[in-house]
Amino acid sequence: MDKMIYCQKNIPKDKWRYGFRSSAATGCGWIATYNALRIMGYSPTPRMVIQYYENQIPVFNGNTGTFVLSPAMFFKQFGFPVRVTAKRKDFDRIAQHSDVSILYFWWKKGIKLGAHFVAVQNTPKGFVGYNTYTNSKGPDYYGKSIDEFIKNKKYFGAVLIGIKDRRK
Repeated sequence: MDKMIYCQKNIPKDKWRYGFRSSAATGCGWIATYNALRIMGYSPTPRMVIQYYENQIPVFNGNTGTFVLSPAMFFKQFGFPVRVTAKRKDFDRIAQHSDVSILYFWWKKGIKLGAHFVAVQNTPKGFVGYNTYTNSKGPDYYGKSIDEFIKNKKYFGAVLIGIKDRRK
């Protein structure tokens, strides 16, 4: 997992364009997918994941971010068992029984409002996320509960996509 993307803001604006925009601005969806694949031991290229999403929902994916269900559609198309829920009380159970998860949530800071995707891994010490914050330098520790993490951060509108490795 040495090629994880921990902070999309560190991606140069001309590298890995996503639609007409930079991945630093709108790339969290493809980055969460890329990181999820890396966690499961696959070796995707950023370009491969970006091209899939740009072709999946042209114009929308890339220019305005990534559609909330696009990662689930990606993994299902390639044969990965997927569970999707917006019931926060089910997040921890689904994530604990998945090889990796992708978490989607909305955040508000002052008058700014935005949505974000992160890859989440269940570890013996608790859940960790990848590409969580604009200053992340490695995996971000969420604690023993994704639900509590979301509640404590005051995130809202969350959706969890639990993914099982198709090779198992």
